[in-house]
Amino acid sequence: MFGDYRKRGYVVAVLAALLLFACGQAYAQSLGQGVAAFRRQDYVTASRVFIPLAERGNVAAQSYLGFLFETGRGVPQNYTEAAMWYRRAAEQGDSRAQYSLGLLYDRGQGVPQDIVEASKWLNLSAAASPPRVRESRVRIRDAVTTKMTRGEIAQARLRALQWAPSREH
Repeated sequence: MFGDYRKRGYVVAVLAALLLFACGQAYAQSLGQGVAAFRRQDYVTASRVFIPLAERGNVAAQSYLGFLFETGRGVPQNYTEAAMWYRRAAEQGDSRAQYSLGLLYDRGQGVPQDIVEASKWLNLSAAASPPRVRESRVRIRDAVTTKMTRGEIAQARLRALQWAPSREH
């Protein structure tokens, strides 16, 4: 009697694992399809792929979607939407989104202009950037810093030090 239940439990566990694997594959494949569409400049298709992924918390999709809204490619240009998607990805530690969000704060596009918040995100981005882009991000961060008082610089550094990435659920 217990053997049947154990077998059923095993079968259910195997089926659940296969389903999760298949869903993960479809999820990854969808992101790949969105990136491929983005690279061939089919931004409408890219946005259609990225939106549901971004809504489910996919960091890369959120970052790409922020860019699409910022530039008006495949979707109507909307800095507020761009800032929202960049923030969701930035909060999860995406350095590209942190950089873009910092620039939006510096310019006051889609968010209130806030040099301290701009510097915080640019600091975080520069620290987490891959070597090939780090130097250019440091230059931009330093250019923003020249517009700040010592107190603002200290406040931005403190915010960056207190920041910790969070995962969406």
